[in-house]
Amino acid sequence: MQQKKIDPRAEFRQLEKVRIGASPSLAERFQDLKALEIDLEYFDPELLRRMGTIKYTVNLTNAKSAFSFHCPNTECVGGDFDLTDALATAVVAHQKTITGEMCCQGWLSKTMIGTKRCLHMLRYNLTLQY
Repeated sequence: MQQKKIDPRAEFRQLEKVRIGASPSLAERFQDLKALEIDLEYFDPELLRRMGTIKYTVNLTNAKSAFSFHCPNTECVGGDFDLTDALATAVVAHQKTITGEMCCQGWLSKTMIGTKRCLHMLRYNLTLQY
């Protein structure tokens, strides 16, 4: 029986799912944190076109402390936006807001692995309450 070759994007997503699932909840890891609100804006690599926004209040009991968001490029391989360290640093310092931007360092598509980076952008604003 021939084994089906796993797609690089699917393999990355599966590994991320396991990593995130194994992390404790935000409530468990950051017991001082009482509320977290997220504002995200996704942009194309040239910052010419906003590709979407997300605004929500995080359920600290259910959300995992490995805190990552998918890249809006549906062909991206090995990218995404991991805010785990930024959030942890903010909580330790008891910051009330953190703002920043990240550039996706994944590959543009499975045919471009090792050749061309994705480079989609994420602008984020996190509001924390203790």
